[in-house]
Amino acid sequence: MKLYCGIDLHSNNSMISLIDENDRLINEKRLDNDLSTIIQHLQPYTDDIHGIVVESTYNWYWLVDGLIEQGYPVHLANTLAIQQYNGIKYTNDATDARFLAHLLRLNILPTGYIYPKALRHVRDLLRRRLLLVKQRTAQLLSLQSLIGRHTGRRLSSYQVKRLTPERLEHYFEAATLFAARHIVQQMQQLTGQIEEIEAYVLTHCQTNDQYALITSTPGIGKILGMTILLETGPIERFARVGCYSSYARCVPTDKISNGKSKGKGNAKNGNRYLAMAFVEAAHYATIWNPTIKRYYQRKCRKVPVMVAKKTVANKLTRACYHMLKDGTTFDVARAFG
Repeated sequence: MKLYCGIDLHSNNSMISLIDENDRLINEKRLDNDLSTIIQHLQPYTDDIHGIVVESTYNWYWLVDGLIEQGYPVHLANTLAIQQYNGIKYTNDATDARFLAHLLRLNILPTGYIYPKALRHVRDLLRRRLLLVKQRTAQLLSLQSLIGRHTGRRLSSYQVKRLTPERLEHYFEAATLFAARHIVQQMQQLTGQIEEIEAYVLTHCQTNDQYALITSTPGIGKILGMTILLETGPIERFARVGCYSSYARCVPTDKISNGKSKGKGNAKNGNRYLAMAFVEAAHYATIWNPTIKRYYQRKCRKVPVMVAKKTVANKLTRACYHMLKDGTTFDVARAFG
């Protein structure tokens, strides 16, 4: 007998439902979020469990990794792609868990990708760097605003970054000087943490041959190269180049019926970190590469600037897909010829 398990995961507990091939409920129980407790609960059914579905919530790492290590076939449910019948009058955690198991039994479960555990931690660390960069930028803007408010002077970001606690005496006094010095110290601390993260992540990326391929692309340097490599993961998980472009949010989201626009789709569907990296790469590529710059200028004469830049980002996305797939370096003639 084949059993199908659905787990409705919450912050502090999980609802676990087991159904058979005929949708009959075999076992159902709410358990605390403790891996050993959940494994002990599933152990009597181990030989019959054909698959386990875990809802893709913010805290799925520990449960999915633990079940995989125990040898269970685990699937990560793509919650955005799952829609229950609108006519259902009443639902709860138990019905949600059964519904996940039901979709798995019918082989129509929309699944998400389970990123390899070892690289996932490095990827999340690089995302942590972006958070620190945003915090440093917020401190920089705060100091820039403070200078303008008290002196009437407008310093550029480059000038603000070069300020030291001693040089602040030219702009402030008393309590304001005390506050400004603390802002500069926070910026310096954040810069040190950012550089430490970059060095750590780089040691994991430099040994990867694909990192050298990605950084051969115009506009993609050390940070963007690491971001694209880690956010992409194994390129084999994308069946076609269009799937990768869509994942990077570089395809249109128009809904067309009978030649007429019926609105927009989910523009945020995809990886926002990858989308940001390719748009930033497009920005630098249009500045420093003559061929890409000419292509961009031709596009700007026909469409708005941001549309033209997104077109360049899409070109870079498609180029990186084929580079990673074929193991070749960037060829500007093929990408923008």
